Amino acid sequence: MSKRNIKTIALVAHDNMKKDLIEWTQFNKGTLINYEIYSTGTTGKLLEEKTGLKISKLKSGPLGGDQQLGAKIANGDIDFLIFFWDPLSVQPHDVDVKSLLRLAVVYNVPVACNRATADFIISSPLMHHEYERVIPAFEEYKHRKIDLD
Repeated sequence: MSKRNIKTIALVAHDNMKKDLIEWTQFNKGTLINYEIYSTGTTGKLLEEKTGLKISKLKSGPLGGDQQLGAKIANGDIDFLIFFWDPLSVQPHDVDVKSLLRLAVVYNVPVACNRATADFIISSPLMHHEYERVIPAFEEYKHRKIDLD
């Protein structure tokens, strides 16, 4: 993880969960104003309109925004992912969603998929201090032998 003075948070929500994320963000606006925030396009636009927070918007999730966030995670540019995903609806870009969540786990990025978890993480003392995330080196994976026969 790169050493930054300000932590970076990614905020994402499926359509049926956008209202919950907006309410959560409004409630936590006083805390979130201290962080750099990225979001996928539609969610970011709504969050800016409803909260007045400055949001760096990527593409809409189904149009590549999930992959853009995944790349930011892989590059060490995201410290915390809040993704209010809808567990009861089929998503046309479900593969992208799973990939984003997988990358967060691979790179040891804290992930909140619901309000309760987001509340616990945003209120953690670790959010307000420098924290060096342990990132696996993946040496065994990088040096594995591939049998082509």
